[in-house]
Amino acid sequence: MKAVETINLSYTYPDGTLALDNVNFAADKGENVAILGPNGAGKSTLLHHFNGLALPTSGKVYIFGMEVAKANLDTIRQKVGLVFQDPDDQLFARTVRQDIAFGPTNIGLPPNEVTSRVKWAIDITELSGLEEKPPQNLSQGQKKRAAIAGVLAMKPEIIVLDEPMANLDPRTASRILRLLLQLNRDYGLTVIIATHDVDLVPLFADKVYILHRGRVFTEGRLDEVFMKTETLRSIDLRLPRITHLFEILKRRDHLPINNPYPLTIGDARRELIELLESEKNSRKTRDKERSA
Repeated sequence: MKAVETINLSYTYPDGTLALDNVNFAADKGENVAILGPNGAGKSTLLHHFNGLALPTSGKVYIFGMEVAKANLDTIRQKVGLVFQDPDDQLFARTVRQDIAFGPTNIGLPPNEVTSRVKWAIDITELSGLEEKPPQNLSQGQKKRAAIAGVLAMKPEIIVLDEPMANLDPRTASRILRLLLQLNRDYGLTVIIATHDVDLVPLFADKVYILHRGRVFTEGRLDEVFMKTETLRSIDLRLPRITHLFEILKRRDHLPINNPYPLTIGDARRELIELLESEKNSRKTRDKERSA
């Protein structure tokens, strides 16, 4: 089942700027999908259509088969949680607990259900001990987790994040990544991120869409998309660093490396072990031939 689908989606800002141009996008239920592109590609605008924060100038957006429209925005926004790039745009209450509780309270859930959801969201985002702190006193990473917790308390089926690792140190970014993977693996959430961080995508995504100037430039499985090296470079994107290393090893050092190149450190380790084993076996064969 498609969790999110857009059909010929176009969006023009009031000043006449065409932000999205005939975008066709689909994320299946339970998928991790990355929308990758340089700044100004239309990534954020596309995300805003998934929960009705923006409505199409033309085309359609569907959430589990339901068309996103003004008449059903309350329902759509309970299914799709949106986390902004800057958590300060999302956090507003006096304490972290109150901020997380706002959504469930606002839709009229009974107090015991609100309490249960808030506790779950705090636990899964590892915010225990920070519940009574003012959000503005949190670190950037804590703010990001508090913003995610506020969305999770609504128990969405889809969570959409705009540049989730922006302005985070590497350790905190890894923590957020583990959380997103856990939400997908353990709770079946469909997770969609928009990012320009090429190295993040292979660690997270099942599928990637690349946006350029408001259009889908290419899309598909990671190995399919990242094989198109010159195509990516033509729109100011690069390969993941580990992939670029293997490209250099093949082109300049003539190592027998097959394309698609490794996308992660784990992939690279397996490829190197295979190369070393192959070389070891070749040496044994040569030694036998010499001794014969």
